[in-house]
Amino acid sequence: MTDIYSQQKRSNIMAKIFGKETKPEITVRKFLFGKGFRYRKNVSDLPGKPDIVLPKYNTTIFVNGCFWHGHQGCKAAKLPRTRHEFWKEKIGANVERDTRNTRQLEEEGWKVVVVWQCEIKSKEKREKRLEGLISEIKSKKDV
Repeated sequence: MTDIYSQQKRSNIMAKIFGKETKPEITVRKFLFGKGFRYRKNVSDLPGKPDIVLPKYNTTIFVNGCFWHGHQGCKAAKLPRTRHEFWKEKIGANVERDTRNTRQLEEEGWKVVVVWQCEIKSKEKREKRLEGLISEIKSKKDV
């Protein structure tokens, strides 16, 4: 199957995708704020520039898109058939970088939590995952 857009048009579309202030990030932040958690956003002096940092709990949260971060077993992470090798390499590099950043954060004493886009897409899943997120944050405080 070929792309319905020209290579230039596809490039322009992809260039407009940003990694900050995504709908899933905003959803998680609003939930945390509503529960009384205070955080910092996109902290650039930490490895991987975590989406949410909870200094009080020494916890970082990454809100990852399933496609861009290669979520194993998720149908949203399926690679396109066109330019398959390019996407396989690109997503693979993202996964490697995520692993490296997680390891560095943990070595520095941070707890790392990942919230996947698919986990908060539907209302039922979102409520369950976000309530679980609070447990994860609080249980990791003493680690």
